[in-house]
Amino acid sequence: MPPDVITTIPALRDRVADARLACPEPGRGVGFVPTMGALHAGHKRLIDLARSECGLVIVSIFVNPLQFDRPDDLKTYPRTLDADVELCSASGVDIVFAPSAAEMYPATPQCVVDVGRVADHLCGRFRPGHFRGVATVVLKLFGITQPDRAYFGEKDAQQLALIRRLVADFNVPVEIVAVPTVREPDGLALSSRNKRLKPAERQIATVLYDALRAAKSQIEAGMRDSAAVREAAERVIQKQEGVRLEYLEIVDPGDMQPVARIERPVVVAGAIWVGATRLIDNVICVPR
Repeated sequence: MPPDVITTIPALRDRVADARLACPEPGRGVGFVPTMGALHAGHKRLIDLARSECGLVIVSIFVNPLQFDRPDDLKTYPRTLDADVELCSASGVDIVFAPSAAEMYPATPQCVVDVGRVADHLCGRFRPGHFRGVATVVLKLFGITQPDRAYFGEKDAQQLALIRRLVADFNVPVEIVAVPTVREPDGLALSSRNKRLKPAERQIATVLYDALRAAKSQIEAGMRDSAAVREAAERVIQKQEGVRLEYLEIVDPGDMQPVARIERPVVVAGAIWVGATRLIDNVICVPR
């Protein structure tokens, strides 16, 4: 059965309210997967987990203008609604919420979320305003969909930490479910931006994951000096022509702050440019 495709906030709220009243399994609740579309197997992993745990599954498809720091990136971001609805249908999604920008922002927002120190480093350092836009739209979507659980991928580690902080600070009654990164057979993390890579660029794009694995190997072998681990990982990237390193950092998974000594689990995260395409990835490392 295809999902209901809903484009307005009042219609979605009515549909969710009706579903809660009619739900034969009230304990399973409402599961929500927020996306910007261009869905792939990584998104499907989120949806499949939501489907297995929840009585009603909502997927939002909204390219949020507030989180883009470059107008050209917003303009070229892939929009594939028909294909996205097909994937949702095959995955048993109940509702696809696909609002327009005018529906979500009928006027320029005057109240937005101040994201604080969790956005100081990594992507937040290089994409000013990005996480403010992410936090603002997610808070709006939580208010609109009223989910019991919301599903986010671990590939966007800083976003995940931000959303966890958001629901804690604002007492939002939503359980945040983290889902492991889905990768291609050669290790490249699935991303909607991968579609922009030219064939030659796609071949070298795995260098970021290679660098992250090198860092993880050092940490698991007993290296505790973050600077030394970072430098070794950076060398892996620097050897690859056609790739520009934006950042590679070792941070605490809770507040995304850099650590000097690796004494507890950490996130090693990086961003690179392959041609005109920016890619991010991370791995969780546990010292032995």
